Amino acid sequence: MTNKTVVFLFVLSWVPAHLLTLALIWAVATRLRKYSLRDVFGFSWSPNFGPWKSVGLAISLFLLAWLIAALFGGKPTDLDQILQSSRAAALTLAVLAVATAPLVEEMIYRGLLYSALQRLIGQWFAVVVVTSMFAGLHVWQYRQNFGTILSITLLSLVLTTIRARTGRLLPCYIIHLVFNGVSALIIVFEPYLQQLFNLWRPQSVNGVLTGIWGALN
Repeated sequence: MTNKTVVFLFVLSWVPAHLLTLALIWAVATRLRKYSLRDVFGFSWSPNFGPWKSVGLAISLFLLAWLIAALFGGKPTDLDQILQSSRAAALTLAVLAVATAPLVEEMIYRGLLYSALQRLIGQWFAVVVVTSMFAGLHVWQYRQNFGTILSITLLSLVLTTIRARTGRLLPCYIIHLVFNGVSALIIVFEPYLQQLFNLWRPQSVNGVLTGIWGALN
C-alpha cells in the first residue's frame, strides 16, 4: 500500500482478470455457443420489473447503504487505501466498478451459481446461499468497516431475491451497475467537490464577508 506504482498495477491487473472470467462464463454457460447467453441467464426485462424500477431501486439502495455505513461504519478499508494511494488507481477503479465488475459478479453469482443451486436445493435456499457467498467474498475486503459489510449483504440479498422472483438477470445487472455507477461518480468528482466544500465552508464564507465588510468601511 505504500508503493503507488504497485497499487496501480494491482488495480490494472483486474482488467485482464475480469475479461478472462467473462470469457470462461460465456464458454460454460453457452457451451461454446450451443445456447444463447440471453436465454440461459434470462438476460432480458421482466414484465413487472423494468428499467425505471431497477434504476429507482438502485438509487434507493445506495442511499440506504450510505446511511447504514454512516451509522455502523468503522475504520478505512483496504479499498479506501487503494483510492487514496493515487489518482490513477482511483480513476481506474472507478472505471472497473462500472465497466466490468457488475457484469462479472452478476454472471458468476446470480447467473452461474444461482442457476445451478436453485435446481439442486430449491429457489429460496439458493437465495440464502448465493447471498451469503457474495457477501462473504467482500467480508475480508471491508473487514475494518462493519457498516459496509451490512450494506453489501443487503445489496446481495435484494439482487438475489429479484433474480429468484423475476427469473431474469438483466434487472440485477442494471441495479448493480447503477449502484456502482453512483460510487464511481463520487470517486471521480470527489476532489472537485472537496475543493468546493473548502471554498464554501462557514469559515471561508465568514472570511469573504469580513473582507467585503472591510472594503466597504
